[in-house]
Amino acid sequence: MNDLALLLTPEGRALLDQVRDTAPADELAVATRLRRDHPAELVSAALGQARLRQRAAAKFAAADAARMFFTPNGVEQSTRTTVATYRAERLKGLGVTSVADLCCGIGGDAIALARAGIRVLAVDRDPLTAAVARANTEALGLDALIEVREADVTEVETEGYDAVFVDPARRGGRSGGAARWGSPQAFGAGGASARGGGRATGGRIFDPEAYSPPLSWAVGAARRAPHAALKVAPGIPHEAVPADAEAEWISDGGDVKEAVVWFGTGAPGAVRATLLPGPRTLLGRQLPDPPVRPVGRYLYEPDGAVIRAHLVAEVAEEVGGGLIDATIAYVTADGLRPTPYASAYEITDQLPFNVKKLKALLREREVGTLTVKKRGSAVEPEELRKKVKPQGPNAATVFLTRVAGAPTMLVGRPV
Repeated sequence: MNDLALLLTPEGRALLDQVRDTAPADELAVATRLRRDHPAELVSAALGQARLRQRAAAKFAAADAARMFFTPNGVEQSTRTTVATYRAERLKGLGVTSVADLCCGIGGDAIALARAGIRVLAVDRDPLTAAVARANTEALGLDALIEVREADVTEVETEGYDAVFVDPARRGGRSGGAARWGSPQAFGAGGASARGGGRATGGRIFDPEAYSPPLSWAVGAARRAPHAALKVAPGIPHEAVPADAEAEWISDGGDVKEAVVWFGTGAPGAVRATLLPGPRTLLGRQLPDPPVRPVGRYLYEPDGAVIRAHLVAEVAEEVGGGLIDATIAYVTADGLRPTPYASAYEITDQLPFNVKKLKALLREREVGTLTVKKRGSAVEPEELRKKVKPQGPNAATVFLTRVAGAPTMLVGRPV
């Protein structure tokens, strides 16, 4: 708190401008020089904040990141601006004009909501986190639309707001604990079915009741509001989504960022995958699992949000294809039908897993740039790359996977 207070002074703000572009390798020299004219504590705080702002530029617009204030947890856990903006626009489209943002963190979602013209009550129980959120709303000139309140979200009255947005802490920090200032589901994991699962990446069991506050509390708060959006981890088991809610998985630039449990959208039980930029949204139609068929000329790799949403069958129907294996989220087809929901590759070779044969094939094709993808294989891509030692002017992609249960290598190129 003291560091934030120092940085908010005229001297602190001037120093932040001065150290804005300091490279990590230059920090020691810069700190030594600045400590001749400024308190050591302020110099350390300014350099630490400059480093956090540089990291935050990957999530926030560079112009915003240069003016905002961050904590390490805040940078790591805050919502990417593109995702927050999409969600805010969807709430606006539902007619929402006011939102209670519970577990607001450093204010990323509140900022997106305010910029959509929505009035926001932003709540976090951690004193430093709430103070940073307040500083950010003021820095971006949004304090007329955003009220930041330091409080326990479970004790906040949300009646009178059009919507509730809850982003529970899923790891340390924010509403789940004190912030510190300076310091595939289905398919592809090898064994999950097309519709089931329950394990998050890495094999950890996902327990939404371990959120802070628990998902059950968030659902209760959502049901008391006309509309609600609950941000949850993308590995949430589908069976944990309430029957009266809509579930949406969101990816940005091909990376799955989050899942959202929606209430009050008029589509209870709906499942969708949304891809940013765009947005492009694929709605679930409760299709049966696609049939398993031989590998055709083309291989489609569905976007991660599609896989998490268990909508691989919808992609298979769209491209007129089937699965290469009942447990693997690769779709194959004889014809090319471009779709925004999957990347297409033309397959030139199919061979049983054999490093020597692959090495000989790549040497024959003069492949020097090799992209290795895997799904349903224990082999690490970098390990394989070292063994085959690709050389030459050409490029190729190799898929380490299973075809009808057998370890297989598919070689091809992006379409």
